[in-house]
Amino acid sequence: MCQLLAMNCNVPTDIVFSFTGFALRGGSTDTHHDGWGIAFFEGAGVRHFVDHQAAVTSPIAELIKRYPIKSKNVIAHIRKATQGRVALENCHPFVRELWGRYWVFAHNGDLKHFFPVLDGAFRPVGDTDSERAFCFLLQELRARFGDVAPPLAQLRAALAELVSGIAAHGAFNLMLSDGSALFAHCSTRLCYVVRQYPFVTAQLSDEDLNVDFSQVTTPDDRVAIIVTEPLTTNERWTEFQPGELKVFVDGQPLP
Repeated sequence: MCQLLAMNCNVPTDIVFSFTGFALRGGSTDTHHDGWGIAFFEGAGVRHFVDHQAAVTSPIAELIKRYPIKSKNVIAHIRKATQGRVALENCHPFVRELWGRYWVFAHNGDLKHFFPVLDGAFRPVGDTDSERAFCFLLQELRARFGDVAPPLAQLRAALAELVSGIAAHGAFNLMLSDGSALFAHCSTRLCYVVRQYPFVTAQLSDEDLNVDFSQVTTPDDRVAIIVTEPLTTNERWTEFQPGELKVFVDGQPLP
């Protein structure tokens, strides 16, 4: 299946270090070579890059590794196709508008026999189970709450219920963000680490590269990295429980 990477921070931060290791899994240290993508929130806007080429050979991925785009919420994905052909329109993350703001979504898993009735406001462009699930989620949220975004606690409860129903069709590991909070649901495998003061030197597991975060941060910075498999060898990663939906705000998981 695919792999997921997300970052949620209390100050705009670049994801160069984590993405460098993650991208190697897109055809080098792992077999996820059917496309990749990444989306960065900046204010009300989103920088969105996707490519149907493998991340290890994509010139766009090389740009991301070298260009320190700073954001408080980032979602990335490397694809190993289970449903849908290898094509640009099937590359995650997907982006849609709801309640006057962008939503970004990426999925790792395989949903069997999942063909919900979609009423037309949100429709998939490609032919993946993932994009169908994203459109269904937004459709159901709009049906429940109308044209006004609900408070975070109500949104979290609604998502937990909806995601549980979709996960009955198969593995539904996901990342979802509107730029203010980041939602992460685990069906099979997700983990996270929170980097904060006192910062340490982190060593990538997929490449001989390390960064001393104390040299590139302030004592007030806080960064949560959520990923399918741990990216570093010397940090303490916390495992999600299967079926768990976590919400990250300002670089830490909410209780």
